[in-house]
Amino acid sequence: MAIAATALLLGGCAAGVGIGVPIVPGVSLGVGVGSGGNVNVGVGTGVGPVGVGVGVNQHGQVSAGAGVGASVPVGGARVGAGVGVGTVVHDPKRAPAAPAASTPQPQSLSPAAGEF
Repeated sequence: MAIAATALLLGGCAAGVGIGVPIVPGVSLGVGVGSGGNVNVGVGTGVGPVGVGVGVNQHGQVSAGAGVGASVPVGGARVGAGVGVGTVVHDPKRAPAAPAASTPQPQSLSPAAGEF
């Protein structure tokens, strides 16, 4: 599962490498580097080969992803691969959404000075 969680953290990348460390049963902390050079740190969970995760990169972008992976034991660790999809859910450099159009103020119904 650690490898699948790491693959999720790199879901927006074309390729990447990373490591996941179980912190409690079913939850792993992962660190990875994608093909674009982005370093991601995040947390993931999974059941069987399916996992989900959320992470943040060095630019402050928060991403979320889901994927499927497989791993095999090698010595005291597990090595594997996974595929997934991910998206940026928050980008601090993204321009804020345009403010909503202001609501027109109602015109006064009282007569103007000099009108009667």
